[in-house]
Amino acid sequence: MNYQESVDFLFSQLPMFQNEGKSAYKTDITNTVLLLEALGNPHLYVSTKWIHVAGTNGKGSVSSSLAAILTSNGYKTGLYTSPHLIDFRERIRINGECISETFVIDFVASVRQLMIDIKPSFFEITVAMAFEYFKQQQIDWGIIEVGLGGRLDSTNVIEGDLKVITSIGFDHMDLLGDQLEQIAFEKAGIIKGPSPTVIQRDIPNQALNVILNQAKSCGSDAILSIDAPTEWYQNFELKGKYQQLNMSTIFTAIEVLKSMGVSLDESQIQNGLSNIVKLSGLRGRWEIIKQDPLIICDTGHNEDGIRFIIDQLNSLKSAQDIIFIWGMVKDKDRKKILSLLPKDSTYFIVKPQVQRGHDSYLMTQEFIELGLNAKECHEMPEAIEQAILLAKNNDSIIFIGGSTFTVADALKNF
Repeated sequence: MNYQESVDFLFSQLPMFQNEGKSAYKTDITNTVLLLEALGNPHLYVSTKWIHVAGTNGKGSVSSSLAAILTSNGYKTGLYTSPHLIDFRERIRINGECISETFVIDFVASVRQLMIDIKPSFFEITVAMAFEYFKQQQIDWGIIEVGLGGRLDSTNVIEGDLKVITSIGFDHMDLLGDQLEQIAFEKAGIIKGPSPTVIQRDIPNQALNVILNQAKSCGSDAILSIDAPTEWYQNFELKGKYQQLNMSTIFTAIEVLKSMGVSLDESQIQNGLSNIVKLSGLRGRWEIIKQDPLIICDTGHNEDGIRFIIDQLNSLKSAQDIIFIWGMVKDKDRKKILSLLPKDSTYFIVKPQVQRGHDSYLMTQEFIELGLNAKECHEMPEAIEQAILLAKNNDSIIFIGGSTFTVADALKNF
C-alpha cells in the first residue's frame, strides 16, 4: 500500500472515535499494552523523558507550547496530539515536522497481523505508532496529549516525568461522568508516581480536591499554576483570551522543569513562545485564516470553550456584526452551548464531514427554534462563499467553529 492507502486502511478497518463516538472508546488499556509489548515496549526507551498532559480544555495548546519551547532550546522533541485537522501525520511530530509517510506505510504493513489478532481501535494503533517512531528517532523529550479522560486513555502507559492537568469542565459526560468530581478522577488517572504534577489554578474546588488527593496518594508534588511574567504574555503567539490561563500553566511547567535540572535558556523560551505554530504545527486556535473579510476559526467545542470564544468575539465587534459558520457532532450536549450564541448574528449551518457530524437540516431547525437566524448549507465551500458575500456587504467578522471537525473542513478549503 502507498501512504494514502495505508491511512485509508486505518480509517476504514479500525473503530475510530471521531466517526463512531462512544462505541469506539475502550474502557481499559489492555490492547495498547499488548501492541507495545509486541513492539518491544518502545515507550520504555530509557533515554526519553515524558510530559503527560490531560485536561478538558487547553491540553493541545499547552502540549504544543511546551514542545515548541523544548525544541527551541535544542532538545529533540516528540509531540503526540489528536485529532488531526488535515493530514493524519499531524498527530505525530518531531520538532514540528510530521512523521514521514514512509514510516506510516512500513508501520501499518508490519503490524497488520497484530491488528487482526488484537483488534485495536484507531487511537490505540496511532499511540503505538507514535511511541515506536519516537524510539526509532531517539527523541530527548516526548510530549503526550491525552486523547480522552486520562485513567483509561491509551496514552496512560507512561509514567510522566512531569504531569500537567490543564482544566476540568463538562465534556464527554457519557464516558467520563456528569459530575466534576468524576471527570477529575478520570483526568487525575495520569498521576501514578512521585514525579511532579502541575495543575491549572482555576479548577473548581470539588474537582481540584480529587486531583490533589490522587497526587498525595502517589507522593507527587502538586503545584498550582501561577501568573507568567508580562513578557511571556506579550510574546505568546496564541492570541485567544482563554490562552491566558494556559500561559500560567505553561510558565509553571517550565519553572518545574528548571527545578528538575532541565537546561532552558530564557531567550530560547521566548523564541519558542513566539513561534509555536512553526515549531509544533499547532493550528485552529483563534487562527486568523483571512484578513479581508476577517475570518477566524477556533476548535473550542464545549461549554467553557465556547463561552471564552463568544466573549472574545464580542470584544472585537458588537454581536450583530459577527457571521458564524457552525457545525457540531450529533452526540454533543448542544443545548447549553447554543444558548451562549448571540441572538443577532447570522449562522450558516454545515455538517462536519465525519460520521458523527450532526445533520445540517436538523441543526438548522434547532437554531431556528431558539430564535437564531440560521441557514442550512450542504457543504463547507457553499457556507464560506455565502458568509464572505454577506460579510463584505456588512463589514462583518466571520467565525468558523462549533467542532474541531468543522474547523478541519474549513482549513481544507483555504
